[in-house]
Amino acid sequence: MAGKGPHCSFVLLAEFDIDSGAQLTYQFPQPLGTDEGLLANLMLPDGAERHLEDWTIFFLNQTPFNTIAPVLALETELSDNLSIGEDGRPELLYVLNLVRTKHDKSVRRGAVVKAMAICTRHPFIQIFKFQPVLLLALDDYFANPSQECLARLFDAINSMDIWAAPALTRFEKLIMRASERKDIFAEKFSTHVPPLPPKPAHKTTGSNGSHSSEDGVLVGNTRARSTTAASDPTHTHPSTPSDSSFSLGGSAVWVNDDSVMIDSQVGVAIGAGPGSVGAASMSGSSVLTSRGRRSTDASSNSSHAHSGGAIPTSSDPQLRSGISKDTHFFQTSIAYKGHTLPIKLPLATFPEEVGEYSLIQLIQTFSTPFITVSGPLHPHLHTNGSLTHPIIILFNALVTGKRILFLGHNIPAGQVANYVLSACALGSGCGAILRGFIERAFPYAGLAGGEDWASTPAYIAGVTNPIFETSTAWDILMDIGTARVVVHKDIHVSFPPTIAPPALVNPMMARPLKAENSTGSEDDIQRIATRDGKDGNQKNEFAAKPDNLDNMFIEDLISAITSHFGETLVRMRFTEYVARFVRLASRYEEVAAGSTALGYPSAPFVDRSLGSGIVFPDEAAAFKELATNASRIEGWRRSKSYQYCVQ
Repeated sequence: MAGKGPHCSFVLLAEFDIDSGAQLTYQFPQPLGTDEGLLANLMLPDGAERHLEDWTIFFLNQTPFNTIAPVLALETELSDNLSIGEDGRPELLYVLNLVRTKHDKSVRRGAVVKAMAICTRHPFIQIFKFQPVLLLALDDYFANPSQECLARLFDAINSMDIWAAPALTRFEKLIMRASERKDIFAEKFSTHVPPLPPKPAHKTTGSNGSHSSEDGVLVGNTRARSTTAASDPTHTHPSTPSDSSFSLGGSAVWVNDDSVMIDSQVGVAIGAGPGSVGAASMSGSSVLTSRGRRSTDASSNSSHAHSGGAIPTSSDPQLRSGISKDTHFFQTSIAYKGHTLPIKLPLATFPEEVGEYSLIQLIQTFSTPFITVSGPLHPHLHTNGSLTHPIIILFNALVTGKRILFLGHNIPAGQVANYVLSACALGSGCGAILRGFIERAFPYAGLAGGEDWASTPAYIAGVTNPIFETSTAWDILMDIGTARVVVHKDIHVSFPPTIAPPALVNPMMARPLKAENSTGSEDDIQRIATRDGKDGNQKNEFAAKPDNLDNMFIEDLISAITSHFGETLVRMRFTEYVARFVRLASRYEEVAAGSTALGYPSAPFVDRSLGSGIVFPDEAAAFKELATNASRIEGWRRSKSYQYCVQ
């Protein structure tokens, strides 16, 4: 699970200057090599000064404009930040950004706005939000503005130890998600403690106030590390979060202690060996770098989540000393300035799931009685005519590669970003079925670099500036504030529709219609339907039925949400929905082309051999549903998501 490369690749600091606007003040440990104005504007979104605090998310390495190219490749560990993905492009960097506004009547405009961001290769970036390490670091910077605050945060995050976190397969992740057992896959947790590997040191290169010049670069050997605390038996442990609190901007923040094991008699805290109740010790020593910057020794500050040998208990002899109360998470910690912050690392996360998104919030927002859907009907989107639910329109737009814009005027950029991430999870089946959504997602997008992201095919973007609504560069507009869904008036120009037939079967025949087993597209099927006297006009294509399966699916979800079922159930239902859509597309390909590339061939139960593929009550129901979904399946077959699926 630990993988390759650091947990935190870069730390950024941006400030708003009343004369020059958003400015990127620091880049640590070295300049990213991309447009600093773009980074500053992403970190300080439109209207940030109207909110005391906002968490935003954006990605790097998506387009040529936001692909990083570190100026100095001085270390092997920094080259890991440019890991190449399967398609030959640099892997995405996920950026979690915190922007805070402090009102101060002594300054111009009466407020100071600063933002700090961490760039990580992990999609579960919410772990750095739930435990306030980034909040602490930004608070430190407000009190003492210096690059040392960024270095301390960088070192603290990279000292987080997850070597013992189990790496689950896709099917194990699916099983874990479906299980409520708190000890699921307990045997996957490691039971031994390997010797500590030497911690690679980073160099203290940085960018100071657009300081991306060579003047801010340290060229030399690796930074010295102090091991005094590790060898000093009298060195005291920092107080654990369960018995201490600390101040953030004048308010007390308490961190719950979730790190103890199930059996209270064991008395082992996660991050410590048997017999220990504290986390790993922190060193207060520091060294002076060649640039004159005093840097806290973060390698000795790390709280390594090493698990000791097997601990027999009266309740379950299989429990290990690395297992927490809930094995859906791996328990580790981050040591920051004397505080040990417990971290719950989710183990069943897929790459298409970024952050702590909420499908419930997305469904509730676009399922209100006052929601309006406007614009022309399109066969890729309106699979049930005018009665197609807005969430189904969104799903159809996602899988058929439409350009989707989430607009949240006067809404914090962080909330808008969450809707974008939820939409990506919706289209991918919560990351378990399809992929290709995150790479074209822009959780927060602004005017800076607008031409770049707006030209990305099938983008999914979140904006707060209403000026984007007047643009022609979107196909579906999801207005969060007013609960509107707008289909662009020119969508038929961007995506010329091909009319699917009302059915894929001739009622007079006992077999599906095929043109000598070579029918391969909507156009071929339409030609056959017309030849057999079928009416393939637009009216029949958009016939709306209240008992449509998609409508019933959404009604079931809304009922479950109303009955206070949680996010887990909703995610599982959408995973099943997307999986069934893929199996339905496989059956469609078999009917239309004679074979399928999706890997779900339909085969009956014969000679005690299990069948496969999607199941229908009867053939009539099968071809009725295939006809209903033919247009959106054909739209999906032309998308990059489909290409990924058949690879």
